[in-house]
Amino acid sequence: MNYQVLARKWRPHNFTEVVGQEHVVKSLMNALQHDRLHHAYLFTGTRGVGKTTIARILAKAINCENLQDFNPCGVCSVCRDLDEGRFLDLIEVDAASRTKVEDTRDLLDNAQYAPNHGRYKVYLIDEVHMLSGHSFNALLKTLEEPPPHVKFLLATTDPHKIPVTVLSRCLQFNLKRLLPSQIFTQMEFILQQEKIEAESGALKLLSRAADGSMRDGLSLLDQAIVYGNGKVSAEDVSAMLGTVAQQPVEEILTALSQGDAAAILDKINEIANLTPDFSDVLQQILQVLHRIALVQQIPGAVDHEFDVEMVVALASRFTPEDVQLYYQIGLVGQRDLDLAPDPRSGFEMVMLRMLTFKPVSMVSAPVKPAQAPQAINKTQQQPVYTPAVTKQSAVAAEKSVQETVVPKPSNSWAEMVAVMKINGLTRELAHNCVLENIDDTVCTLILDPGHKQLRSSRTEENLQKALQAYRGTPLKLVINTEKTAIDTPAVQLTKEREDKQQAAVDAINSDSNIQALKEHFGARIMPGTIEPV
Repeated sequence: MNYQVLARKWRPHNFTEVVGQEHVVKSLMNALQHDRLHHAYLFTGTRGVGKTTIARILAKAINCENLQDFNPCGVCSVCRDLDEGRFLDLIEVDAASRTKVEDTRDLLDNAQYAPNHGRYKVYLIDEVHMLSGHSFNALLKTLEEPPPHVKFLLATTDPHKIPVTVLSRCLQFNLKRLLPSQIFTQMEFILQQEKIEAESGALKLLSRAADGSMRDGLSLLDQAIVYGNGKVSAEDVSAMLGTVAQQPVEEILTALSQGDAAAILDKINEIANLTPDFSDVLQQILQVLHRIALVQQIPGAVDHEFDVEMVVALASRFTPEDVQLYYQIGLVGQRDLDLAPDPRSGFEMVMLRMLTFKPVSMVSAPVKPAQAPQAINKTQQQPVYTPAVTKQSAVAAEKSVQETVVPKPSNSWAEMVAVMKINGLTRELAHNCVLENIDDTVCTLILDPGHKQLRSSRTEENLQKALQAYRGTPLKLVINTEKTAIDTPAVQLTKEREDKQQAAVDAINSDSNIQALKEHFGARIMPGTIEPV
């Protein structure tokens, strides 16, 4: 019954063993090297990142009889006594249980006496923010001017509750939250030393669940070893945590990028058989979307993650606009998940909302006969161009485009849509259809399968009413979903806009005045500044 939990057994005993806090370790080792030790240190950070551990190592280092590269040797009497908890010159106090001013005064009364065995008497006060206001006041003077043989090491998870008068007397170090990859590597090392079998996927799940805390991660690892009867498998960890692995999350996002609602619902049904926490599943999706957004803007931003390949592959499937929209929908959906009738239906609605409100590339504006665009260059507003030249360039560009662009005849269905009084999703539905046949009794349309989500009883009813008003007969609307080689009004509008843009660019590039400015003044046209009007 002498088992010691992993978080205590594998607690670092010197600076070299500390994981993920190199900025703090380097500063402390340099201070030991040059003998520039401050009289009061404050270590801050979230739970389980090494505040108390580093404070104990520092207390050991400043009293060690035989430092090895400014690291505690671990074999001298001071190091052994401190590791075994019987070093009299280390006074470790839990401020949460000794908040009264009398406790603080009793503690400081002994500060004037010389250390018993080491060079320094070290006061390690954990969770120092729990001290009362009077206790802080009692501590102030001693903290500012302690006896030469006294060092104060303070640790806290909430530095905002510490008076600024105390903060100003301490050298403060902020410890970072650990990355999942750092926790993963440490877990692998510990399990190798313990000779325990573990799957890589299981350790990844535990590393994420640790939420930046090494102690939390090792506590979960202890739990997983017991749950798996001496083995750590991804299936056991998923069941223990009530989470799902990364694979279903990747498949859901892949189906989302394809607009495949059926595949998403099938995958949700598979996940539901694992009795997961759907809030956690949604949180995993948000984490992946966040990393996708980082990859799209800064390709090297997630090199430290251990699922880079998955993130990069998904980043190529989404546009940045889609990622931002899905992230916002998921964020709001997570907040409202508790209001849903049950977690699964709430999660399904979040995913269906992402599909429904996915941006379409076509702009729902009336399709009009193509007209010759007039090209203007935004950069002509810069000081390098004179107003007279700018006006001449615009006129010349207009003339050039009129000579090169031939108006295209409009589709009759596009003209009908432009005349009918419809808007919103009804107009989007009409724009993405092709007219197959129409008479006084029935109108048959063909809808592209990629936009089948636009179909609903409401949009079809609105479109049928608009057609009846347009034709003046009680005709029936029939919509078939199938592939068609004929361009829809939405596709025609997109092509028309692209043609106009290209014509405007060609007009500016061929303009003689623009060429003269380039030749004599080294002017250049900024990309993306030419637009048709």
